Amino acid sequence: MVDIAQSIISITRARRVFKHKDTVNGVAVFSSGRRMVTASADSTLCLWNLRAGGVLKEMEGHSESVWAVAVSGNSKLIASGDWNGQLIVWDGGGSLVGVIQAHSGPIRSLDFSPDSAVLATVSSDKTIKLWRTDTWQIYGNPVNVGEEIYCVRFSPSGNLLAIVTEQYIQIWNRSGFECIAKLTADSYSLAWTPDGTRLLSGGCFPYFSIRQWDTSTWKQVGDPWSGHTDTIWDLAVNSTGTLLASASHDNYVRLWRISDRRTVAEFSHSHAVSCVTFSVDGKYVLCGGRDNNVTEWDLPEDVLLEDRPNSQTSSVSFSSFAILLLPSDLAEGNFANAHCREARDE
Repeated sequence: MVDIAQSIISITRARRVFKHKDTVNGVAVFSSGRRMVTASADSTLCLWNLRAGGVLKEMEGHSESVWAVAVSGNSKLIASGDWNGQLIVWDGGGSLVGVIQAHSGPIRSLDFSPDSAVLATVSSDKTIKLWRTDTWQIYGNPVNVGEEIYCVRFSPSGNLLAIVTEQYIQIWNRSGFECIAKLTADSYSLAWTPDGTRLLSGGCFPYFSIRQWDTSTWKQVGDPWSGHTDTIWDLAVNSTGTLLASASHDNYVRLWRISDRRTVAEFSHSHAVSCVTFSVDGKYVLCGGRDNNVTEWDLPEDVLLEDRPNSQTSSVSFSSFAILLLPSDLAEGNFANAHCREARDE
């Protein structure tokens, strides 16, 4: 039997550090790979030059801690949400439409559709809202799921939307806006593989594990992945679909090989880690947290040599979610009538 613990590469020396004034709650890299935006509890965002390492712009406008940030796939828009439920959309570092009072509670997560036409926001006010990025108007009415929502992620095709609530992972489809699956798991974070065949969830109290879900059956694949000892705040999958990075309150980011569910490296921080993402070229991970920094780590050379593209990744169809979000019931404002049914074992 292989001793998994001996195969883990422990890394404590960072490649670079980007300093904020307070806790870093979110990090996103532009598709060009040249810029990064970070969101902080100091109520600001910072736009960084990843090549030179300096701040291009400090973005002010929020009145409270910024909890979530996302960059559109076309790199034209940045969206950020704060503790007061306010949403700001940025264009080139400046506010595009001013402050939008999007929710009555903290915006915990937001995500752009793959075609950049829709932004999804979720909140502790228990609602999901979908925003047109051409007009910044809401599609239909908000959906109230009855529980606080911690995370939202579009599938790679844009056909599905996954959310994490206090008790469940819910999967919503475009057709009539039904919840087609309701997975029981103590989770906080989500990430899709690029081919859309798997959804990964990061656990919170009392189960600090990662679970893998088959998106054709919505059943769990294998046993939970163990290793973390506290809440897993964020997950990120690399562009080839071969590696998963997980950021935890236990002060570690762990790097997992998805094919065999093994931890192949761990990155040690001095404080809890809130967010994580990969660089566009897949050679680095960028992590932010309570040490007020975004830390860039080199992936171990052995891991990079083993990394191979997922053969299914190139077949992903990035269909237009904007078109898929316009059935007659939604256009008539019946989004609030969406309902959720529990997934049944076949």
